[in-house]
Amino acid sequence: MNKLDQTRTPLFDALLKYYENNTVPFHVPGHKKGAGMSDKFKNFVGTNVLSIDVTVFKEVDSLHKPTGAIKEAQELAADAFGADATFFCIHGTTGAIQAMILSTVKEGDKIIVPRNVHKSVTSGIILSGAIPVYIKPEIDDRLGIAMGVTPAAVKKAIRENPDAKAVLIINPTYYGAATDIKRIADIVHQNNMLLLVDEAHGPHLKFNEKLPICALDAGADITSQSTHKILGAMTQGSMLHVKNTIDINRVKAVMSLLQTTSPSYVILASLDVARMQMATEGKALLDRTIELAQYARKAINQIPGLYCPGEELIGQNGVYDFDPTKVTINARDLGITGYQLERLLAEKYHIQLELADMYNGLAVFSIGDTRESVDALLQALKEISASYYTKTVKRFTSREIPDIPEQLLNPREAFISDTASLLLKDSVGQISSEFILSYPPGIPVLCPGEIITQDIVDYVDEMKRAGLFVQGTEDPEVNYIKVVRDIKAINITA
Repeated sequence: MNKLDQTRTPLFDALLKYYENNTVPFHVPGHKKGAGMSDKFKNFVGTNVLSIDVTVFKEVDSLHKPTGAIKEAQELAADAFGADATFFCIHGTTGAIQAMILSTVKEGDKIIVPRNVHKSVTSGIILSGAIPVYIKPEIDDRLGIAMGVTPAAVKKAIRENPDAKAVLIINPTYYGAATDIKRIADIVHQNNMLLLVDEAHGPHLKFNEKLPICALDAGADITSQSTHKILGAMTQGSMLHVKNTIDINRVKAVMSLLQTTSPSYVILASLDVARMQMATEGKALLDRTIELAQYARKAINQIPGLYCPGEELIGQNGVYDFDPTKVTINARDLGITGYQLERLLAEKYHIQLELADMYNGLAVFSIGDTRESVDALLQALKEISASYYTKTVKRFTSREIPDIPEQLLNPREAFISDTASLLLKDSVGQISSEFILSYPPGIPVLCPGEIITQDIVDYVDEMKRAGLFVQGTEDPEVNYIKVVRDIKAINITA
């Protein structure tokens, strides 16, 4: 039960008051409520949103030292999400994750993380100077995707690294797999460590009992959420939720260090209103979203050549529960890649999926979806099936994800070292100073400080030939990679 009046939207109301008072702006931004904005842009977006695109002053409060409307809005969010303190983040969950790591570990500390972490986790580790200890997540061979890490895997990593300061897990995954997070929280706390949760894809979990348990309710110490992904906030709008086991003043200092001093009040206001919407209408809105997703899942599984996983995954390693709002469309039995499926939907039907990998396309369902939009997706999938499916189609098979390579330097050491640029095909045996990852979802195949293997080179080549977006290197084509120039000059810590 909420302690505060969740119908309130103090920050949005402060901006509306500014608008209604017809305040004369002698402050940035320079477009001055849209008056200085190009008509080409202004006529499309309208002047209302431009009129609340303001800067820091007393009436609308300061994100870096909130004492008024933003402070109230963050307190309401903490009440709604079950946190002791909540921080609004306008740098997306990338910024929230970096803050989460910098608030809890420092240079030389070990942090246990799954290998299928988003790039933002590794960048946070680089910024902190911490040493990552990787856990290999469970892999579903049919789908070709990583699931969660098991409590047993976490327990083993802690046993082998009892000096670690924290454990970070992803829950749920991009594809909706949720691990036994409550059991993991117990294991982590029994060993006097902190549990950090990348909950980017689970901001809705708190508000419907048909969904997996949310991180804070399961016992997490700190969790980052992409409020814009499933809920009604604008892109870049995220939240960082903290429990009292974390030094809240430290989190404040880190958030102030990372975030711009010119935050978007439009994004901040959308966080305020998204929280209100979930706290007051969330269950009903999510009931409808789940119903639509289950309708789509059932229909997709009746289309020849397509498979859409669901609750049948529960019970396999790494899947303790499942978020039905993630609709994965597996196209292997059509003989095409997930990327080809995504391109067909986008170019022929103007339907854009969230991501594509070697085997799958992912449709993220949210409170904004309708039966009409879902039916349009289903009709397009039926037509694609009719064009590609035959009973004798050769099922597409890809190379397995490479094993985690040996780590000789911590990521920060490798990232700031003197480097040389080599052709990727000539770099085997060298220590990488860069990432290699396929985006989305942004899971590293190679991180700074790790030995480049032939298996990684071959895997990257296959990803590129399949049309997947491989990135992370300074070279946009990922033909060249920067490697550590003089290993002897570096103090090896791993």
